[in-house]
Amino acid sequence: MPTETINKPQPLYTPFVRARDSVWEIMSDVLLALVPCAAMSYFAYGEAPFLVMFVAVISAVLAEFVFAAFFLNKKDTLKDGSAIVTAILLSFTLAPFTPWYVVAFGAAMAVIFGKILWGGLGRNILNPALVGREFMTVFFPAIMTSGSIWYNKDYLNFKELSVFNIFGDSGLITYLNSLFFKSSGAIGEYSVIFLVLGGVYLLLRRRISWHIPFALLVTFFILLQVFAYKDIRFSVGGLLLGTIFMATDMPSSASTKNGKLYYGAMIGLVAILCLLNDVRHEYMSYSILLVNAFVVPINWAFKPVTWGKKANIKSLIKWVTLITAGIVAATYALIYLHHVDCVRYLVFAYIIFLICRFCFMTMKDIEYPKSN
Repeated sequence: MPTETINKPQPLYTPFVRARDSVWEIMSDVLLALVPCAAMSYFAYGEAPFLVMFVAVISAVLAEFVFAAFFLNKKDTLKDGSAIVTAILLSFTLAPFTPWYVVAFGAAMAVIFGKILWGGLGRNILNPALVGREFMTVFFPAIMTSGSIWYNKDYLNFKELSVFNIFGDSGLITYLNSLFFKSSGAIGEYSVIFLVLGGVYLLLRRRISWHIPFALLVTFFILLQVFAYKDIRFSVGGLLLGTIFMATDMPSSASTKNGKLYYGAMIGLVAILCLLNDVRHEYMSYSILLVNAFVVPINWAFKPVTWGKKANIKSLIKWVTLITAGIVAATYALIYLHHVDCVRYLVFAYIIFLICRFCFMTMKDIEYPKSN
């Protein structure tokens, strides 16, 4: 072996693991997938949605810089771009005229209570953007449910875009036009077609796998047909935004292929249960965050079989049954809390738990310093 090869510093990888892409490259692909949807928001309400996104990004970046340095003793976390992605995803779930101070609060909470207090990037078990949104809903309920933040005719640029009319004029063409552009809903919901194209791009780039979106949508629409006699109303854009960009968040989703299929199916089930019980606006946030909380047992139940051993189907069925029962029970408990306006106490409990957990881990690290 040549001397220069021996003396050359070797990468700190285990023998069979290679890191080809940095976190920033992954986050850049997510941002690229979101650009078309952001552009469509401009066709709807001009600069207003962009200002919401801008405020969210500034707040998230500042919170990341200050609190990561203070709590985690890390000053270079901004390089991974996760704060920007979290802020954009959060803003995509918001109304275009949400007050800026509420947006800033939500983005900061998304970073602090959705990521930093868990220990940083990759250690969170809940989707940070949805955590921030729930903080906004709990601490600013009147503003978040106000109709004035969702629609303003003085700022409306285009109510509709007739891009498919060149193929004729029919009910199908009208429906396709609505999928391409619809000036209602949250900032990220204006174009179903661009949401799908963003998901396809992430699939081709292998930033997400097909398992979670497939299982979620198949479960959701099968149950939708089962309960077709019910008047279930939902936003296709909101469903796809949650399915493609929220449910597939790597740290807070299942890790194995079979686990991902089950995880996605459970989100679809919880979403339908929420809609059947008149949870009309928070159904995707609730379903994703709730199943996020069950990711650890899901990963354990669907852990890979040790080489040379056979899969224990009976044990798997038992654990899947128990986990499903737990998810359904937790869903109805959450629905009850929603209807009696007590979700706020769940958020308060989450805040106390996370602060206590972080303090305990900090004290443990002080008592038993980690080796470098």
